[in-house]
Amino acid sequence: MKTTNNSIEVSIGRTILAGGLGGIAFVIAMVLTFRISGFGINGDGILMDPTLQSPKLIAVWSKLEPLPLVITHPEIISVGLLLIGIIHAFLYRWIRSAWPSGIKARGSRFSTLLFLMIFVFWEFFTPFNQLGEPVMLIALELSFWALIALSEGFAIAWIMERS
Repeated sequence: MKTTNNSIEVSIGRTILAGGLGGIAFVIAMVLTFRISGFGINGDGILMDPTLQSPKLIAVWSKLEPLPLVITHPEIISVGLLLIGIIHAFLYRWIRSAWPSGIKARGSRFSTLLFLMIFVFWEFFTPFNQLGEPVMLIALELSFWALIALSEGFAIAWIMERS
């Protein structure tokens, strides 16, 4: 790292490390929220409850072939999320100097950016628009995505802002 224009320039290696850690945090938070709490270990969670959930969404996740890769080949999705974490770290590296310094300040801003730009759009366009998911379950999923965004955003900031 070297100091330039009142901020610290972060190496490519550190950026990749931050993105890898961010991707791992993303995967762990996703397992804890969506897999364990939402869908349930045996597919019996609240997000698969036919008395609450859209039949179309349940069919996509459990009946329509091919099933989502996250179910049939979670390792592929996990590697993809690690790579996305690295891309996010490079984005963070590019915009971080526009924010006040510090892990808390930058981590919270980056987490908010991820949440608003990715997850709110995703929930609106796919589960709500295409799959007819009820608003109550969208709200629950947005809370899961908020935790995931915080996990990834702070993991990236923690590595990138350490001196």
